[in-house]
Amino acid sequence: MTRNKRPVFINLFQIKLPVAGVMSIAHRAAGVLMFVSIPFWLFVLELSLKSPQDFARAVEIMQCNWLMPFYLLLLWSLFHHLLAGIRYLLLDIDIGVEKPLFRQTAWTVLVAAPVLVLLILAVAI
Repeated sequence: MTRNKRPVFINLFQIKLPVAGVMSIAHRAAGVLMFVSIPFWLFVLELSLKSPQDFARAVEIMQCNWLMPFYLLLLWSLFHHLLAGIRYLLLDIDIGVEKPLFRQTAWTVLVAAPVLVLLILAVAI
C-alpha cells in the first residue's frame, strides 16, 4: 500500500479552534497591531513637542472622529495583550494549567478586554 505524499490543503476557516487557541492568535494580532502603530504615535509625539502650533495640530489629529475606530482597536489590543500576557505569566508558574481553569481564564481575557474598552469609552464620553 502506498501512501500519498502530496501536501494536503487545509482550510483554516473550517478548523474549530479551542478558546485558548483563539485567544493566542488574538494575543499575537494585538501585539502586531501595537507594533505597527508605533510610527503613528511617534509622529504625533514629535509633532506635539515641536511648538505650540504643532501641539495644536497634534491635538486636531488626535480628535479626528474618523480615527476613533483605530483608537478603539488599539485600546482593545493594549488591554487584550496585557491581560493575555498576565495569563501567560501565570501559566509559566503553573497557575491555571488545569483544563477547566485554563478555558475559563481564556474566556475571561476574551471578554474582559472589550469590556474595559467600553468602560473607557463610557468614561470618555
